[in-house]
Amino acid sequence: MTPDPTRSTPGPAVTRRSFLEMLGLIGGSTLAYHSMTALGLAAASPQSPRPQLQGRGDGKKVLILGAGLAGMASAYELQKVGYDVQILEYQDRAGGRAWTLRGGDTYTELGGATQRVTFQRGNYFNPGPWRVPYHHHAFLDYAREFGVQLEPFIQNSDQAYVHRDGANPARLRMREVRADFHGHVAELLSKSLSSGALDQPLTGEDRERLLDALRTWGALDRNGRYLEGFISANHRGYDVSPGDRLQAGEPSTPTSLSFLLQHGFWEDIVPALTYDHQNTIFQPVGGMDALAQAFARRVNRFITFQADVKSLTATDSGVQVTYTDRQSGADRQVSADYCICALPLSVLSQKEVNVDDELKRAVREVPYAPSFKAGLEMKRRFWEEDDRIYGGVTYTNLPIQLISYPSGGLNRDRSGVLLAAYQFGAYATKYSGMTPQARLDLVRRDVQAIHPQANAEYRSGVSVGWHRVPWALGCYGMYTDEGRKTTYEVISRRHGRVMLAGEHVSYWSGWQEGALLSAISAVQGIHEAARA
Repeated sequence: MTPDPTRSTPGPAVTRRSFLEMLGLIGGSTLAYHSMTALGLAAASPQSPRPQLQGRGDGKKVLILGAGLAGMASAYELQKVGYDVQILEYQDRAGGRAWTLRGGDTYTELGGATQRVTFQRGNYFNPGPWRVPYHHHAFLDYAREFGVQLEPFIQNSDQAYVHRDGANPARLRMREVRADFHGHVAELLSKSLSSGALDQPLTGEDRERLLDALRTWGALDRNGRYLEGFISANHRGYDVSPGDRLQAGEPSTPTSLSFLLQHGFWEDIVPALTYDHQNTIFQPVGGMDALAQAFARRVNRFITFQADVKSLTATDSGVQVTYTDRQSGADRQVSADYCICALPLSVLSQKEVNVDDELKRAVREVPYAPSFKAGLEMKRRFWEEDDRIYGGVTYTNLPIQLISYPSGGLNRDRSGVLLAAYQFGAYATKYSGMTPQARLDLVRRDVQAIHPQANAEYRSGVSVGWHRVPWALGCYGMYTDEGRKTTYEVISRRHGRVMLAGEHVSYWSGWQEGALLSAISAVQGIHEAARA
Protein backbone atom coordinates (compact mmCIF):
# COMPACT_ATOMS: atom_id res chain seq x y z
CA MET A 1 0.00 0.00 0.00
CA THR A 2 1.50 3.29 -1.11
CA PRO A 3 0.36 6.69 0.21
CA ASP A 4 -0.29 9.75 -1.92
CA PRO A 5 3.23 11.04 -2.69
CA THR A 6 2.11 14.62 -3.41
CA ARG A 7 4.64 16.99 -1.95
CA SER A 8 3.58 19.53 0.63
CA THR A 9 4.47 23.22 0.76
CA PRO A 10 7.49 23.91 2.99
CA GLY A 11 6.70 25.59 6.32
CA PRO A 12 8.25 28.67 7.91
CA ALA A 13 11.94 29.05 8.63
CA VAL A 14 13.35 26.98 11.49
CA THR A 15 15.68 28.52 14.06
CA ARG A 16 18.26 26.67 16.12
CA ARG A 17 16.02 27.15 19.12
CA SER A 18 12.86 26.01 17.39
CA PHE A 19 14.69 23.05 15.82
CA LEU A 20 15.69 21.76 19.27
CA GLU A 21 12.12 22.41 20.44
CA MET A 22 10.85 20.39 17.47
CA LEU A 23 13.18 17.52 18.34
CA GLY A 24 11.85 17.61 21.88
CA LEU A 25 8.28 17.36 20.59
CA ILE A 26 9.18 14.52 18.22
CA GLY A 27 11.26 12.39 20.55
CA GLY A 28 10.62 13.78 24.02
CA SER A 29 13.39 14.70 26.42
CA THR A 30 15.57 11.78 25.30
CA LEU A 31 15.95 13.00 21.73
CA ALA A 32 16.47 16.57 22.85
CA TYR A 33 19.16 15.30 25.23
CA HIS A 34 21.02 13.56 22.43
CA SER A 35 20.82 16.68 20.31
CA MET A 36 22.32 18.64 23.21
CA THR A 37 25.02 15.98 23.49
CA ALA A 38 25.92 16.50 19.86
CA LEU A 39 26.24 20.22 20.58
CA GLY A 40 28.48 19.57 23.59
CA LEU A 41 25.80 20.54 26.11
CA ALA A 42 25.28 17.19 27.85
CA ALA A 43 27.27 14.10 28.78
CA ALA A 44 26.65 10.38 29.29
CA SER A 45 26.34 8.79 32.72
CA PRO A 46 29.43 7.11 34.24
CA GLN A 47 30.01 3.37 34.37
CA SER A 48 29.14 1.70 37.67
CA PRO A 49 31.87 -0.60 39.04
CA ARG A 50 31.44 -4.07 40.53
CA PRO A 51 31.47 -4.11 44.37
CA GLN A 52 34.87 -3.75 46.03
CA LEU A 53 34.29 -5.20 49.49
CA GLN A 54 36.96 -4.68 52.12
CA GLY A 55 37.06 -7.23 54.92
CA ARG A 56 35.14 -10.44 55.49
CA GLY A 57 31.58 -11.29 56.42
CA ASP A 58 32.74 -13.57 59.26
CA GLY A 59 29.83 -15.96 58.81
CA LYS A 60 27.07 -13.42 59.32
CA LYS A 61 23.89 -14.64 57.68
CA VAL A 62 22.12 -12.68 54.96
CA LEU A 63 18.68 -13.86 53.89
CA ILE A 64 17.77 -12.97 50.30
CA LEU A 65 14.18 -12.98 49.09
CA GLY A 66 13.84 -13.81 45.41
CA ALA A 67 16.16 -15.69 43.05
CA GLY A 68 15.98 -13.26 40.15
CA LEU A 69 19.12 -11.57 38.89
CA ALA A 70 19.20 -9.12 41.81
CA GLY A 71 18.87 -11.87 44.41
CA MET A 72 21.39 -14.21 42.82
CA ALA A 73 23.94 -11.46 42.17
CA SER A 74 23.64 -10.43 45.83
CA ALA A 75 24.25 -13.99 46.99
CA TYR A 76 27.12 -14.47 44.56
CA GLU A 77 29.00 -11.39 45.74
CA LEU A 78 28.32 -11.89 49.47
CA GLN A 79 29.37 -15.55 49.62
CA LYS A 80 32.70 -14.65 48.04
CA VAL A 81 33.65 -12.63 51.13
CA GLY A 82 32.46 -15.09 53.75
CA TYR A 83 28.78 -14.41 54.35
CA ASP A 84 26.35 -17.24 55.02
CA VAL A 85 23.63 -16.65 52.41
CA GLN A 86 20.24 -18.22 51.81
CA ILE A 87 17.79 -17.37 49.02
CA LEU A 88 14.04 -18.04 49.26
CA GLU A 89 12.43 -18.44 45.84
CA TYR A 90 8.71 -18.87 45.10
CA GLN A 91 9.19 -20.81 41.88
CA ASP A 92 10.90 -24.10 41.12
CA ARG A 93 13.45 -22.29 38.95
CA ALA A 94 15.76 -19.31 39.30
CA GLY A 95 15.85 -16.23 37.08
CA GLY A 96 12.66 -14.31 37.82
CA ARG A 97 11.68 -12.13 34.90
CA ALA A 98 14.83 -13.11 32.95
CA TRP A 99 12.70 -15.91 31.54
CA THR A 100 12.67 -17.94 28.33
CA LEU A 101 9.93 -20.30 27.12
CA ARG A 102 10.90 -23.28 24.94
CA GLY A 103 9.20 -26.33 23.54
CA GLY A 104 7.99 -28.60 26.37
CA ASP A 105 7.57 -25.77 28.91
CA THR A 106 4.25 -25.03 30.59
CA TYR A 107 3.10 -21.80 32.18
CA THR A 108 0.06 -21.35 34.45
CA GLU A 109 -1.15 -17.80 35.04
CA LEU A 110 -3.46 -16.32 37.65
CA GLY A 111 -6.91 -17.74 37.04
CA GLY A 112 -5.54 -21.18 36.26
CA ALA A 113 -5.13 -21.01 32.47
CA THR A 114 -2.18 -23.18 31.45
CA GLN A 115 -0.29 -22.83 28.20
CA ARG A 116 1.89 -25.62 26.83
CA VAL A 117 4.67 -24.50 24.57
CA THR A 118 5.08 -26.69 21.46
CA PHE A 119 7.88 -24.83 19.70
CA GLN A 120 10.31 -26.83 17.63
CA ARG A 121 13.75 -27.54 19.04
CA GLY A 122 15.92 -24.42 19.00
CA ASN A 123 13.00 -21.97 18.93
CA TYR A 124 12.23 -19.87 21.98
CA PHE A 125 10.33 -16.81 23.25
CA ASN A 126 11.45 -14.24 25.85
CA PRO A 127 8.35 -12.98 27.73
CA GLY A 128 10.46 -10.52 29.72
CA PRO A 129 13.80 -8.89 28.83
CA TRP A 130 14.79 -9.35 25.19
CA ARG A 131 17.88 -7.19 24.57
CA VAL A 132 21.02 -5.82 26.24
CA PRO A 133 22.42 -2.40 25.19
CA TYR A 134 26.17 -1.95 24.92
CA HIS A 135 26.26 0.43 27.90
CA HIS A 136 24.77 -2.09 30.36
CA HIS A 137 28.16 -2.67 31.89
CA ALA A 138 27.12 -4.85 34.83
CA PHE A 139 25.29 -7.35 32.62
CA LEU A 140 28.11 -7.50 30.10
CA ASP A 141 30.78 -7.85 32.80
CA TYR A 142 28.98 -10.78 34.43
CA ALA A 143 28.35 -12.37 31.03
CA ARG A 144 32.05 -12.12 30.23
CA GLU A 145 33.04 -13.55 33.62
CA PHE A 146 30.64 -16.48 33.31
CA GLY A 147 31.32 -17.19 29.64
CA VAL A 148 27.78 -16.42 28.49
CA GLN A 149 27.84 -16.30 24.69
CA LEU A 150 26.28 -13.18 23.17
CA GLU A 151 25.22 -12.29 19.64
CA PRO A 152 23.99 -9.03 18.07
CA PHE A 153 20.36 -8.12 18.63
CA ILE A 154 19.13 -6.28 15.56
CA GLN A 155 16.97 -3.50 16.96
CA ASN A 156 16.88 -1.29 13.90
CA SER A 157 16.36 -2.65 10.40
CA ASP A 158 15.87 -0.27 7.50
CA GLN A 159 14.00 -3.05 5.72
CA ALA A 160 11.35 -3.44 8.46
CA TYR A 161 8.03 -1.65 8.14
CA VAL A 162 6.21 1.30 9.64
CA HIS A 163 2.54 0.38 9.29
CA ARG A 164 -0.57 2.53 9.69
CA ASP A 165 -4.11 1.21 9.66
CA GLY A 166 -7.17 3.43 9.16
CA ALA A 167 -8.76 5.56 6.46
CA ASN A 168 -5.44 5.91 4.62
CA PRO A 169 -3.63 2.62 5.33
CA ALA A 170 0.04 2.51 4.46
CA ARG A 171 3.02 0.20 4.90
CA LEU A 172 6.38 1.88 4.33
CA ARG A 173 9.88 0.56 4.81
CA MET A 174 11.69 2.09 7.76
CA ARG A 175 14.38 3.46 5.44
CA GLU A 176 11.72 5.24 3.37
CA VAL A 177 10.19 6.93 6.41
CA ARG A 178 13.57 7.96 7.80
CA ALA A 179 14.92 9.20 4.47
CA ASP A 180 11.75 11.15 3.68
CA PHE A 181 11.53 12.77 7.09
CA HIS A 182 15.22 13.65 7.13
CA GLY A 183 14.96 14.95 3.57
CA HIS A 184 12.00 17.21 4.25
CA VAL A 185 13.51 18.56 7.48
CA ALA A 186 16.85 19.14 5.75
CA GLU A 187 15.06 21.04 2.98
CA LEU A 188 13.33 23.29 5.51
CA LEU A 189 16.60 23.99 7.29
CA SER A 190 18.39 24.54 4.02
CA LYS A 191 15.84 27.18 3.00
CA SER A 192 16.09 28.80 6.43
CA LEU A 193 19.84 29.06 6.05
CA SER A 194 19.58 30.39 2.54
CA SER A 195 17.19 33.14 3.66
CA GLY A 196 19.30 34.06 6.69
CA ALA A 197 16.44 33.26 9.07
CA LEU A 198 18.46 31.72 11.90
CA ASP A 199 18.61 33.44 15.31
CA GLN A 200 22.39 33.34 15.42
CA PRO A 201 24.20 34.43 12.28
CA LEU A 202 26.81 32.18 10.77
CA THR A 203 29.87 33.23 8.85
CA GLY A 204 29.59 32.74 5.12
CA GLU A 205 32.04 29.84 5.23
CA ASP A 206 30.23 28.06 8.09
CA ARG A 207 26.90 28.57 6.37
CA GLU A 208 28.16 26.91 3.19
CA ARG A 209 29.58 24.01 5.16
CA LEU A 210 26.28 23.52 6.99
CA LEU A 211 24.37 23.69 3.71
CA ASP A 212 26.67 21.01 2.29
CA ALA A 213 26.10 18.88 5.38
CA LEU A 214 22.32 19.25 5.10
CA ARG A 215 22.41 18.31 1.43
CA THR A 216 24.33 15.13 2.25
CA TRP A 217 22.31 14.25 5.39
CA GLY A 218 18.95 14.92 3.77
CA ALA A 219 19.74 13.72 0.23
CA LEU A 220 18.91 17.14 -1.24
CA ASP A 221 19.61 18.22 -4.80
CA ARG A 222 22.00 21.05 -5.63
CA ASN A 223 19.20 23.55 -5.06
CA GLY A 224 18.46 22.26 -1.56
CA ARG A 225 15.27 20.39 -2.53
CA TYR A 226 14.18 16.91 -1.47
CA LEU A 227 12.76 15.41 -4.65
CA GLU A 228 12.28 12.13 -6.44
CA GLY A 229 15.52 11.11 -8.11
CA PHE A 230 18.70 9.13 -7.73
CA ILE A 231 19.96 11.32 -4.88
CA SER A 232 16.97 10.63 -2.61
CA ALA A 233 16.78 7.00 -3.82
CA ASN A 234 20.30 6.49 -2.51
CA HIS A 235 18.76 6.92 0.98
CA ARG A 236 15.20 5.61 0.69
CA GLY A 237 15.67 2.88 -1.92
CA TYR A 238 14.52 2.23 -5.47
CA ASP A 239 11.36 1.04 -7.20
CA VAL A 240 13.73 -0.96 -9.42
CA SER A 241 17.18 -1.54 -7.96
CA PRO A 242 20.27 -0.76 -10.05
CA GLY A 243 21.62 -3.78 -11.90
CA ASP A 244 24.42 -4.59 -14.26
CA ARG A 245 25.48 -2.82 -17.47
CA LEU A 246 22.69 -0.46 -18.59
CA GLN A 247 20.30 -1.06 -15.65
CA ALA A 248 20.58 2.24 -13.75
CA GLY A 249 17.52 1.53 -11.64
CA GLU A 250 14.33 3.51 -11.11
CA PRO A 251 14.15 5.94 -8.17
CA SER A 252 11.30 5.59 -5.68
CA THR A 253 8.86 8.41 -4.93
CA PRO A 254 9.26 10.22 -1.58
CA THR A 255 6.28 10.46 0.72
CA SER A 256 5.07 13.97 1.41
CA LEU A 257 5.98 15.64 4.69
CA SER A 258 2.29 16.32 5.26
CA PHE A 259 1.45 12.61 5.07
CA LEU A 260 4.32 11.69 7.39
CA LEU A 261 3.20 14.23 9.98
CA GLN A 262 -0.53 13.61 9.75
CA HIS A 263 -0.20 9.87 10.29
CA GLY A 264 2.64 9.94 12.80
CA PHE A 265 5.13 7.94 10.76
CA TRP A 266 7.98 10.00 12.19
CA GLU A 267 7.27 8.63 15.69
CA ASP A 268 8.74 5.25 14.80
CA ILE A 269 12.12 6.49 13.60
CA VAL A 270 12.76 7.96 17.04
CA PRO A 271 13.40 4.70 18.99
CA ALA A 272 16.63 4.12 17.08
CA LEU A 273 17.91 7.45 18.43
CA THR A 274 17.32 6.77 22.13
CA TYR A 275 20.21 5.80 24.39
CA ASP A 276 18.91 2.32 25.24
CA HIS A 277 18.23 1.41 21.58
CA GLN A 278 21.47 2.55 20.00
CA ASN A 279 23.84 -0.03 18.53
CA THR A 280 25.44 -2.23 19.56
CA ILE A 281 22.70 -4.26 21.26
CA PHE A 282 23.14 -7.88 22.34
CA GLN A 283 21.19 -10.97 23.24
CA PRO A 284 22.42 -14.22 24.81
CA VAL A 285 22.58 -17.05 22.31
CA GLY A 286 19.62 -19.39 22.77
CA GLY A 287 17.50 -17.28 25.12
CA MET A 288 17.54 -14.41 27.58
CA ASP A 289 17.70 -16.72 30.61
CA ALA A 290 21.35 -17.61 29.84
CA LEU A 291 22.85 -15.21 32.40
CA ALA A 292 20.30 -16.27 35.00
CA GLN A 293 21.23 -19.91 34.41
CA ALA A 294 24.90 -19.01 34.76
CA PHE A 295 24.22 -17.33 38.11
CA ALA A 296 22.10 -20.31 39.22
CA ARG A 297 24.94 -22.73 38.55
CA ARG A 298 27.05 -20.74 41.00
CA VAL A 299 24.51 -20.09 43.75
CA ASN A 300 22.01 -22.95 43.35
CA ARG A 301 23.18 -24.56 46.60
CA PHE A 302 21.99 -21.49 48.50
CA ILE A 303 18.45 -21.45 47.03
CA THR A 304 15.38 -22.84 48.76
CA PHE A 305 12.85 -23.29 45.96
CA GLN A 306 9.05 -23.39 46.23
CA ALA A 307 9.20 -21.02 49.20
CA ASP A 308 6.20 -18.66 49.39
CA VAL A 309 7.22 -15.81 51.70
CA LYS A 310 4.41 -14.81 54.06
CA SER A 311 6.01 -12.28 56.40
CA LEU A 312 9.19 -10.32 57.01
CA THR A 313 10.01 -8.92 60.45
CA ALA A 314 13.02 -6.76 61.19
CA THR A 315 14.30 -5.87 64.67
CA ASP A 316 17.41 -4.17 65.99
CA SER A 317 19.11 -7.55 66.32
CA GLY A 318 18.13 -9.32 63.10
CA VAL A 319 15.40 -10.39 60.70
CA GLN A 320 12.91 -13.25 60.63
CA VAL A 321 10.96 -14.55 57.67
CA THR A 322 8.04 -16.96 57.63
CA TYR A 323 7.39 -18.88 54.42
CA THR A 324 5.22 -21.75 53.23
CA ASP A 325 6.85 -24.74 51.60
CA ARG A 326 4.66 -25.03 48.50
CA GLN A 327 5.37 -28.74 48.14
CA SER A 328 4.48 -29.86 51.68
CA GLY A 329 2.24 -26.96 52.68
CA ALA A 330 4.18 -26.57 55.94
CA ASP A 331 5.05 -23.14 57.35
CA ARG A 332 8.69 -22.57 58.20
CA GLN A 333 10.72 -19.80 59.78
CA VAL A 334 14.25 -18.66 59.08
CA SER A 335 16.30 -16.01 60.86
CA ALA A 336 19.29 -14.01 59.73
CA ASP A 337 21.44 -11.04 60.62
CA TYR A 338 20.41 -9.06 57.52
CA CYS A 339 17.96 -9.28 54.63
CA ILE A 340 18.14 -8.21 50.99
CA CYS A 341 14.57 -8.25 49.70
CA ALA A 342 14.53 -8.62 45.91
CA LEU A 343 10.81 -9.34 45.56
CA PRO A 344 8.88 -7.10 43.15
CA LEU A 345 7.10 -4.39 45.15
CA SER A 346 3.84 -5.56 43.57
CA VAL A 347 4.37 -8.85 45.46
CA LEU A 348 5.98 -7.44 48.61
CA SER A 349 3.05 -5.06 49.14
CA GLN A 350 0.80 -8.11 49.67
CA LYS A 351 3.00 -9.63 52.37
CA GLU A 352 3.06 -8.96 56.09
CA VAL A 353 6.02 -6.61 56.32
CA ASN A 354 7.02 -5.56 59.83
CA VAL A 355 9.55 -2.84 59.17
CA ASP A 356 9.41 0.90 59.73
CA ASP A 357 6.20 2.66 58.67
CA GLU A 358 8.01 4.84 56.13
CA LEU A 359 9.19 1.84 54.12
CA LYS A 360 5.85 0.01 54.39
CA ARG A 361 4.08 3.06 53.00
CA ALA A 362 6.58 3.50 50.17
CA VAL A 363 6.27 -0.15 49.07
CA ARG A 364 2.51 0.28 48.63
CA GLU A 365 2.87 3.47 46.58
CA VAL A 366 4.72 2.07 43.54
CA PRO A 367 2.47 0.87 40.69
CA TYR A 368 3.64 -1.75 38.21
CA ALA A 369 3.38 -1.33 34.46
CA PRO A 370 0.88 -3.52 32.64
CA SER A 371 2.61 -5.28 29.77
CA PHE A 372 1.71 -8.05 27.34
CA LYS A 373 3.80 -10.10 24.94
CA ALA A 374 2.94 -12.79 22.43
CA GLY A 375 5.23 -15.11 20.52
CA LEU A 376 4.11 -16.79 17.29
CA GLU A 377 6.03 -19.71 15.82
CA MET A 378 5.92 -19.77 12.01
CA LYS A 379 6.58 -22.75 9.74
CA ARG A 380 9.04 -20.75 7.67
CA ARG A 381 10.78 -17.39 7.93
CA PHE A 382 8.59 -15.65 5.38
CA TRP A 383 9.76 -12.22 6.61
CA GLU A 384 13.24 -13.17 5.39
CA GLU A 385 12.30 -15.14 2.28
CA ASP A 386 9.50 -12.88 1.02
CA ASP A 387 10.11 -9.44 2.60
CA ARG A 388 13.91 -9.58 2.98
CA ILE A 389 13.68 -8.47 6.62
CA TYR A 390 16.56 -9.80 8.72
CA GLY A 391 15.99 -8.81 12.33
CA GLY A 392 14.68 -5.43 13.40
CA VAL A 393 11.28 -4.15 14.45
CA THR A 394 8.14 -3.24 12.52
CA TYR A 395 5.95 -0.61 14.20
CA THR A 396 2.20 -0.29 13.76
CA ASN A 397 -0.79 1.59 15.16
CA LEU A 398 -2.66 -1.71 15.47
CA PRO A 399 -3.11 -3.05 19.02
CA ILE A 400 -0.06 -5.35 18.79
CA GLN A 401 2.07 -2.16 18.55
CA LEU A 402 5.12 -3.91 17.06
CA ILE A 403 6.58 -7.05 15.54
CA SER A 404 10.18 -7.97 16.34
CA TYR A 405 11.92 -10.39 13.99
CA PRO A 406 14.41 -12.90 15.43
CA SER A 407 18.06 -11.88 15.29
CA GLY A 408 19.36 -15.43 15.63
CA GLY A 409 19.40 -18.12 12.96
CA LEU A 410 19.33 -15.63 10.11
CA ASN A 411 18.90 -16.84 6.53
CA ARG A 412 18.44 -20.46 7.54
CA ASP A 413 15.86 -22.81 6.08
CA ARG A 414 13.93 -23.38 9.28
CA SER A 415 11.02 -22.10 11.35
CA GLY A 416 11.22 -19.06 13.61
CA VAL A 417 9.39 -17.21 16.37
CA LEU A 418 8.13 -13.66 16.00
CA LEU A 419 7.65 -11.38 18.96
CA ALA A 420 4.25 -10.60 17.49
CA ALA A 421 2.92 -8.18 20.13
CA TYR A 422 4.53 -6.02 22.79
CA GLN A 423 1.94 -3.87 24.52
CA PHE A 424 1.85 -1.45 27.41
CA GLY A 425 -1.03 0.48 28.95
CA ALA A 426 -4.69 -0.08 28.09
CA TYR A 427 -4.15 -2.69 25.38
CA ALA A 428 -1.90 -4.72 27.68
CA THR A 429 -4.57 -4.67 30.37
CA LYS A 430 -7.27 -5.66 27.88
CA TYR A 431 -5.35 -8.53 26.30
CA SER A 432 -4.14 -9.84 29.67
CA GLY A 433 -7.78 -10.20 30.71
CA MET A 434 -8.60 -12.52 27.81
CA THR A 435 -8.14 -16.26 27.51
CA PRO A 436 -4.84 -17.31 25.94
CA GLN A 437 -6.60 -18.48 22.77
CA ALA A 438 -8.58 -15.24 22.38
CA ARG A 439 -5.37 -13.23 22.71
CA LEU A 440 -3.59 -15.24 20.03
CA ASP A 441 -6.56 -14.90 17.68
CA LEU A 442 -6.38 -11.08 17.90
CA VAL A 443 -2.59 -11.01 17.63
CA ARG A 444 -2.69 -13.20 14.53
CA ARG A 445 -5.30 -10.91 12.95
CA ASP A 446 -3.05 -7.88 13.36
CA VAL A 447 0.07 -9.67 12.12
CA GLN A 448 -1.93 -10.82 9.09
CA ALA A 449 -2.74 -7.18 8.27
CA ILE A 450 0.99 -6.47 7.94
CA HIS A 451 2.18 -9.82 6.62
CA PRO A 452 -0.54 -11.50 4.50
CA GLN A 453 1.38 -14.80 4.63
CA ALA A 454 1.11 -15.08 8.43
CA ASN A 455 -2.01 -17.19 8.90
CA ALA A 456 -0.97 -19.77 6.33
CA GLU A 457 2.46 -20.08 7.98
CA TYR A 458 1.31 -20.11 11.63
CA ARG A 459 2.26 -23.14 13.71
CA SER A 460 1.78 -22.29 17.42
CA GLY A 461 1.89 -19.46 19.93
CA VAL A 462 2.19 -18.42 23.56
CA SER A 463 1.38 -15.18 25.39
CA VAL A 464 2.16 -13.61 28.76
CA GLY A 465 0.23 -10.79 30.42
CA TRP A 466 2.50 -9.64 33.22
CA HIS A 467 -0.25 -8.69 35.67
CA ARG A 468 -1.35 -12.33 35.56
CA VAL A 469 2.11 -13.72 36.37
CA PRO A 470 1.73 -14.99 39.97
CA TRP A 471 5.27 -14.24 41.09
CA ALA A 472 5.53 -10.77 39.49
CA LEU A 473 2.03 -9.19 39.28
CA GLY A 474 3.24 -6.62 36.76
CA CYS A 475 6.11 -5.81 34.46
CA TYR A 476 8.24 -3.24 36.31
CA GLY A 477 8.00 -0.47 38.91
CA MET A 478 6.92 2.96 37.71
CA TYR A 479 7.77 6.33 39.27
CA THR A 480 6.65 9.85 38.57
CA ASP A 481 9.20 12.65 38.86
CA GLU A 482 7.78 13.45 42.28
CA GLY A 483 7.89 9.78 43.23
CA ARG A 484 11.60 9.66 42.45
CA LYS A 485 12.14 12.43 45.00
CA THR A 486 10.01 10.90 47.75
CA THR A 487 8.99 7.22 47.46
CA TYR A 488 12.07 6.14 45.52
CA GLU A 489 14.40 7.83 47.99
CA VAL A 490 12.82 5.82 50.82
CA ILE A 491 12.99 2.55 48.91
CA SER A 492 16.64 3.09 48.03
CA ARG A 493 17.84 3.54 51.63
CA ARG A 494 18.88 0.82 54.05
CA HIS A 495 16.25 0.39 56.75
CA GLY A 496 18.04 -1.05 59.73
CA ARG A 497 18.91 -4.60 58.73
CA VAL A 498 16.91 -4.61 55.52
CA MET A 499 17.73 -3.35 52.04
CA LEU A 500 15.61 -3.69 48.91
CA ALA A 501 16.98 -4.71 45.53
CA GLY A 502 15.57 -5.23 42.03
CA GLU A 503 15.02 -3.15 38.92
CA HIS A 504 12.68 -0.93 40.98
CA VAL A 505 15.69 0.25 43.01
CA SER A 506 17.41 1.81 40.03
CA TYR A 507 16.94 4.35 37.28
CA TRP A 508 16.98 1.46 34.78
CA SER A 509 13.38 0.44 35.50
CA GLY A 510 12.42 -2.69 33.61
CA TRP A 511 15.99 -3.60 32.61
CA GLN A 512 18.21 -6.41 33.89
CA GLU A 513 20.94 -3.82 34.33
CA GLY A 514 18.82 -2.10 36.96
CA ALA A 515 18.44 -5.34 38.90
CA LEU A 516 22.19 -6.00 38.82
CA LEU A 517 23.17 -2.45 39.79
CA SER A 518 20.70 -2.53 42.68
CA ALA A 519 22.28 -5.78 43.89
CA ILE A 520 25.75 -4.25 43.80
CA SER A 521 24.66 -1.28 45.92
CA ALA A 522 22.66 -3.51 48.30
CA VAL A 523 25.67 -5.76 48.85
CA GLN A 524 27.82 -2.72 49.59
CA GLY A 525 25.21 -1.31 51.98
CA ILE A 526 24.79 -4.56 53.91
CA HIS A 527 28.55 -5.12 54.09
CA GLU A 528 29.14 -1.62 55.42
CA ALA A 529 26.48 -2.13 58.09
CA ALA A 530 27.86 -5.53 59.06
CA ARG A 531 31.43 -4.23 59.27
CA ALA A 532 30.30 -1.26 61.35
